[in-house]
Amino acid sequence: MSVRVQRLAADLLCRALEFLLPPRLRDWGLAIRHEVAAIPDDTQALSFALASVLGLAPRALGMLLVQPFSALHGPRAAGALCAVGAVAMGLIYLTLAGAPVRYLGVNAGALVLGLLLLALIRRIPAAVGHLSGALILGLSGLLLATAFFGLRVEGAARWVKLGGVIVQPSLVLLPLMLAGFSRTRTPLATTGIIVAALAMALQPDRAMAAMMTATLATIAAARADRPACVAFTASLLAFGVTLLRPDALPAAPFVDQVLFSSFSVHALAGLAVVAGSALLLVPVIIGRSCDEDGRATCLAFGTAWLAAIIAAALGNHPTPVVGYGGSAILGYVLSLSTLPRPVSARSNSATAPTDEPRASRDTHSRIALA
Repeated sequence: MSVRVQRLAADLLCRALEFLLPPRLRDWGLAIRHEVAAIPDDTQALSFALASVLGLAPRALGMLLVQPFSALHGPRAAGALCAVGAVAMGLIYLTLAGAPVRYLGVNAGALVLGLLLLALIRRIPAAVGHLSGALILGLSGLLLATAFFGLRVEGAARWVKLGGVIVQPSLVLLPLMLAGFSRTRTPLATTGIIVAALAMALQPDRAMAAMMTATLATIAAARADRPACVAFTASLLAFGVTLLRPDALPAAPFVDQVLFSSFSVHALAGLAVVAGSALLLVPVIIGRSCDEDGRATCLAFGTAWLAAIIAAALGNHPTPVVGYGGSAILGYVLSLSTLPRPVSARSNSATAPTDEPRASRDTHSRIALA
């Protein structure tokens, strides 16, 4: 590794650690970055940075996992608790149904990854909210690419293979996009929703097209402006196309028709599946105490996941969160990021530490590191 690459790698490691650390410990990460910059030997600087990351990263990741539950009275924190409960109910079902142990590990791993990403999303400054429309458009491009280049089974192209794991991008991204569109109706966001509708028609994905149509109908009913009406019309056309195209995919074990087949396994398994599915809709009830915009977002969030549950009951479509598959778990947890946070949480994020530590903390950090 060249000298220049070693120094760049050391700096990137330090910046990544600083980003992972909670605000009250971020001065430590900045002090480590300054200490690494002061080491003249590039190899030693990289070794010091790597040792610091290995020492502090586990604690930082542990704190990130706890962060979504820090404000238990908000819909976002309630949703995180519901996600944990729903995944637990799903694990009970999978265990009683005799699913491979790997399936349990995939669902649990997806929950942990989703909670970590949710905590990291909280650290994105509110000032970049105007980029939400561009984000929706960019994510719609991924859905369209899946329709053309994704794995094709029985004429449907809804999946991509990442390593050894099969992921359904629409389940991961579409709920996030729809709930975000309820708050951001810019031309870019509207274009993104239209592109996503086209992707659902091309894949084709009847369940996700139905989710789009139901959610956008709810958004338009709450505030019938031109972007909402245009997006709803596009989704309705896409849903019509999916109804006309054949959907011959058979039911996958532990994934499809779980709401009914679980009761044939054991009454406890069936109750776990029903209870876990009901938990997914709890944030809508919590969101009733929010302001008008917050209620609209919670309603869009709930409509999306209710549509996914109904689609899973009516056809061979993945049963969200309680069935096997990490895509719906990731999608549910990530879509929680669109829900309103408590006022206290927003205030704390607004007063996050700057890039420069206070002198006293920096001095103590350097002394401790030395």
